[in-house]
Amino acid sequence: MNSFRVRLTLILIVMIGLAVLASGLFMGKVYRENHLEALQDNMVREMKIILDELQWKTGDLDELNGYYTEEAKHLKSIMDSRITFIRSDGVVLGDSDSDPKTMENHATRVEVVKAKKDGIGRATRFSDTVKQNMLYVAMLVNPSDPKSDIIRTSLSLKKADQSVERIWVGLAGGLVVLFVVAALISYRVALGLTRPLEQISKVSRRIKNLDYRARVDVKSNDEIGELGSSINAMADSLQIQMTRIHQNERQLATVLDNMINGVVMIDEEGKIVLLNRMAEEVLGFSARDLVGRHYASAKQQYELAQIIQEALECREHLRDEITFYFPEERLLDLNLVPIFDDNEEFGGVLLVLQDVTAIRRLERMRSEFVANVSHELKTPVTAVKGFAETLLGGAVDDPETARSFLQIIFDESDRLNRLIGDILELSKIESRRVPLLFSPVELSSFIGKTIELMSAEAVRKQIRVTAKVEPDLYVEADEDRLRQIVMNLLANSIAYTTEGGSVSIVVEPVHDPDATLDDNGHENYEHIRIHISDTGMGIPKKDLPRIFERFYRVDKARSRSSGGTGLGLSIVKHLVELHKGTITVDSKLGVGSTFTIDLPVLQ
Repeated sequence: MNSFRVRLTLILIVMIGLAVLASGLFMGKVYRENHLEALQDNMVREMKIILDELQWKTGDLDELNGYYTEEAKHLKSIMDSRITFIRSDGVVLGDSDSDPKTMENHATRVEVVKAKKDGIGRATRFSDTVKQNMLYVAMLVNPSDPKSDIIRTSLSLKKADQSVERIWVGLAGGLVVLFVVAALISYRVALGLTRPLEQISKVSRRIKNLDYRARVDVKSNDEIGELGSSINAMADSLQIQMTRIHQNERQLATVLDNMINGVVMIDEEGKIVLLNRMAEEVLGFSARDLVGRHYASAKQQYELAQIIQEALECREHLRDEITFYFPEERLLDLNLVPIFDDNEEFGGVLLVLQDVTAIRRLERMRSEFVANVSHELKTPVTAVKGFAETLLGGAVDDPETARSFLQIIFDESDRLNRLIGDILELSKIESRRVPLLFSPVELSSFIGKTIELMSAEAVRKQIRVTAKVEPDLYVEADEDRLRQIVMNLLANSIAYTTEGGSVSIVVEPVHDPDATLDDNGHENYEHIRIHISDTGMGIPKKDLPRIFERFYRVDKARSRSSGGTGLGLSIVKHLVELHKGTITVDSKLGVGSTFTIDLPVLQ
C-alpha cells in the first residue's frame, strides 16, 4: 500500500508539474510576443516621426549615401536605435552603424519583403554586423506605393531577452515552490485516499487469516466508507457463522470423545477421516497416526480389514463380533454403516466399535449364577423330598428312623432358607438397593461385641479368639453392615480352623507419611486396616483369585458339611466396596489365612 501511495503522489505531482510547465511556456511565449508587438508599435511611431521630419531626396547614389548616412547617425544619437534607409530595389542608401557601400542588397530580407507586401514588416534574427539578436521593423516611405523606398529601424533584443529570462527564472522558482506545495498536497490527498484502503487491506488480510474480530474504522460516508461498512458487515456475518461452526465442532468433538463406543469414519477411498478417543483406546492407535491414512496401515488383525473392505464394496450395513488381542484381549461388536450424501452418492462407511467383553462376561456369570442357584437349591429340595417320601412309605412308624429323617428334613430346610436369604441379600447388595446409614463406630467396643456373638461357636470348637485394637479408634461406617462383614469372616475362620486352633483380629490405623497431629497430639489417619487371621487349613494358591466369586468353594465337601452357602465371601466383598474399601487375602496351605480390609475413616 505504501508503494501505491508513492505512485499516486508521483502521478499527481507530474500532472501538476506538466500543467504548470505548459502554463509557464505559454505565458513566456505570450509575454515575448506582446513585448515584441509593443516594441514594433513604438518603432513604427518613431519611423513615422522620422519620415514626417526628414526630407526624402533622390539623385546620385554617392551623394545619397553621404546624406542618408549622416541623417541615420544623427537620428541614432537621438533615438538610440539603428536606422537604415533602403531604396526600393534593396540598395542600402544609408546606415547608422555601417558603411552602406559595403552592405549587401536588402531586397530579400524578411522584414523588407513583408513591408513591400503589407506596408510594415518585422523580423528577428542574429545580426552578423553587431553580433546580437536584433528586432528589425521596416516600413514603406509611401505606404500607397509598393515600389516605394523603405526605412528600417532595428533594436537590440538583449533587454527583451533579459526580461524573458527573468520571467523564466521567476516561473522556474514558482514552479519549484509549486512542486513542493503540490507534493505536500498530493501526498496529503494520496494519504487520504490510501489510508482507508490500507486499513481495509489490513482488515481483509486479518479476516483471511481467520481473525474475524477485525473491523474497519469507518470515518466517511463516501464510496470507501461504504466499502468499509460492507467489509464490517461481512466480518460480522462470518464471525457469527464461524462461532456457530466452532461451537458445533466443539459439541461434536465433546460428544465423540465422551462416547462409550469407538467411532471410525472411512471415506470411499479407504482413508480414515475421523477417529474418536474410545476408538483410539480400542484399536491402540492415536488419531494423529491414522487420520488421513489408509485403514490397512493400522496393523490390526485380518478380520477387521476384511469386514471394512466388504462394507466398502457392498455398501450395506454389516455387523459382526470379533475378538481383539491388541492392545488387550477384548470382544468387540462391529457395526459398519454406509454413508450417503444428499445426492445419494457414496461417501464411505462409519465403523462403530462397542466393547461387549463385560456384557458377555456378565451374561456368562448370570448363566453360571442361575445354574449354580438351581444346583444349590436342588440339593436340599431333593433331600427333603426323598426323606419325606421315605417317611410316607412307612418309615414314620419307626420312631427312631422318623426322628432322624425329620431332623435331616429340618436341617436341609434351614439350609435352604439360609441359601435363599443369602441369594436375596446378595441380589440387593449388587443392585445397590441396600441403604447404608453411616455413623461413627468406636472399633474397640465394636470388635468386642462382635466376638461375643461368635464366642459360642468358638467355645464349641475350642478355638481361641483374640483381638488387638488401638484405643479411641473410630471409623465412619454402617455399623450393622460392618458387623456383618466381620462376623462372616470370623465365621469362615472358625469353620475352617481345626479344634484347638486360634483366630485373631488386629485393627490399626494407616498413617500417612505427611500426616499432621490433631489437638491431642495424635497423628491424623485417613484409613483403618482390619486383619482377621486364623490357623486353619489355608487356601490353595490357584483358588485365591476366585474365592470371592458366588458359590465358589475351595473344599466343596467340607463346605456342605459346615452348612455354608458359598455366598458369604461374595457378600463381604460387595459390602466392603459399598464402604469404598478393599479386601485382600493371603494364605498358605496348612498354616492359615489372613483377610485384610482397608476402609476410609470418612465417607
